[in-house]
Amino acid sequence: MHSQVLTFGLLIFSFVITSIFIVPFINILYTLRFQRAKQKTIDAFGKRTPIFDKFHNSKAGIPVGGGLLIILVLSLAFAFIFPLLRVAGVKITGVYELNKEVNILFFTFLSFGILGLYDDVKKFFHFEKESFFGLRMKHKLILQLILASIIASMLYFNLGISFVNIPFIGTLHMGIIYIPFATFVIVSFTNAVNITDGLDGLAAGILMISLFGLWFLSTSILDVPLSMFIALWLGSLISFLYFNIFPARLFMGDVGALAFGATLAVVGLLLGKIIALLIIGFIFVFEISTSTAQLLSKRFRGKKIFPASPFHLWLQHYGWEEPKIVQRAWLVQIMLTLFGVWLAMFV
Repeated sequence: MHSQVLTFGLLIFSFVITSIFIVPFINILYTLRFQRAKQKTIDAFGKRTPIFDKFHNSKAGIPVGGGLLIILVLSLAFAFIFPLLRVAGVKITGVYELNKEVNILFFTFLSFGILGLYDDVKKFFHFEKESFFGLRMKHKLILQLILASIIASMLYFNLGISFVNIPFIGTLHMGIIYIPFATFVIVSFTNAVNITDGLDGLAAGILMISLFGLWFLSTSILDVPLSMFIALWLGSLISFLYFNIFPARLFMGDVGALAFGATLAVVGLLLGKIIALLIIGFIFVFEISTSTAQLLSKRFRGKKIFPASPFHLWLQHYGWEEPKIVQRAWLVQIMLTLFGVWLAMFV
């Protein structure tokens, strides 16, 4: 009960701090001209994307980079509060060695955040004019694979994690195969969240609901450092979402999407609840699946499978209004999260 009270307080604290700084932060982004531009978007194969442009050029001028504020608030708050609690003698329980677990969480959060920020800076300031998306797709993927493999190795060698829990069956020990498996999970969720972040409030809202479920699981096993991390993340994310829902005044950018996707995967890996993570993160998985299928079809068949991808863009193409898509996605996400948490309780 004590740890639950603590983490609830941290959520509120993070929400308040972010709420205080978010409007000045938005003004800074305007000053720096860190804003979405109205351009002719090019996909991974150098082709125009007129359907995307049709629905998204109206968002030109909106500041991008809200994820950076969340990263700063969470990191600084955790760096201040965690040592203070230990000095004060507060009992901090954990499943793993505390410092090693915290190091993995923040290495993931900050390294993928830096990668996303680098891509945002190149994109919006046109430091690489021949590539509108900043880093080319293959370069970004290579860097993601390198970072993810380092994190997977840290999970395996530093924390001794080499298993996944399968509901109704038990624990599956994978040995050294765990490293490429965890690498794949991290990279997949990194790009899945990034792709889903295409409508006002879509990715952030789904992520918020997902984190509530994972927060419950972390508190149920008394992993206080992980619970603290998620609570601070949630509080800051809720404040951001106030400005991200339709019509958005702020976008998270790659700095947020890459960091949040990778860290979401690592939280699931730390909990050992991969099946639950796949269910809780099913919308993210489905979004990237439709986008990947479209890209592969263009590459090998020379034609599209879907009129537009990812799935939320397809719904827009068929006439669904943006708020309708987002609100219904949130409702689906609530049920997916409840189901994923319920299923996780059987291991």
